[in-house]
Amino acid sequence: MTMHEIMYGTGKLVRQLARFAWLQARSCAFAVALFGGMAASTLLPPLPVARYDLLLAYGVLLTAVGYLLGWETRREVAVVAVCHVLGLAFELVKVHVGSWTYPEPGLAKIAGVPLYGGFMYAAVGSYVCRAWRLLNLTLTGYRPRATAALAVALYANFLTHHWLPDLRRPLAGLLLVVTTGTWVHYTIGRTRYRMPLALSFVLIGFFLWLAENAATYLGAWAYPHQLHGWEPVSVSKWVSWSLLISVTFVICGARRRAEAAQEEEPSARALAVGVPSGSGR
Repeated sequence: MTMHEIMYGTGKLVRQLARFAWLQARSCAFAVALFGGMAASTLLPPLPVARYDLLLAYGVLLTAVGYLLGWETRREVAVVAVCHVLGLAFELVKVHVGSWTYPEPGLAKIAGVPLYGGFMYAAVGSYVCRAWRLLNLTLTGYRPRATAALAVALYANFLTHHWLPDLRRPLAGLLLVVTTGTWVHYTIGRTRYRMPLALSFVLIGFFLWLAENAATYLGAWAYPHQLHGWEPVSVSKWVSWSLLISVTFVICGARRRAEAAQEEEPSARALAVGVPSGSGR
């Protein structure tokens, strides 16, 4: 290999990495804005409105602005809303058993959980939806029913393991088996790449673990060991996020398949009556 070829290959790699980073940044627009608001809220002077309530209003406003700016389509906003509701249900159980707390006051709180608490899960849903669209994701070897069943089982186990046996490890093993042979195909520039679905779960889980460290540092919530001063979130949470992301992925995947089916329906109907697809009068 000549020096010219090495330089060309290195330059192409750098350009592709820059494109990938830009696409990831765009995919994280909602999350970045959300965490930016959390950071800014720590700098506010004392106000008659609780910080948690301000963050709830900010999250709702951010969702509306994101829709108007085209960050999400109407269906993607619905996915984000579902993720928010599932996140709130998760928070209610976890706060009830003392896994973590929201120590600050607020009017918009249910059983110790501020309503803004679901926005981190909503941000994850927004990221997956936008990444799916911006990177033109497609799947091969995907087993939607088996993957969905395990995602539901994992979500339930994270809630019930406080009272019932913890089946996290066997469920994680089954998820790995079910996703073996499933590839995520994505586009950067003009080049198509692929990676194993299980690897994408691990990578997303890692960045969510980093985000959780940032969120707890900003006082979004606190684990018991952080009540007397911030400390890093346990690395075990990386594993938890890598498993929980399967829930968001299944929800977004179902939406994409529904959209694809609707796009194919007019063509199928036109062929059935002998009319070329896309023709008009």
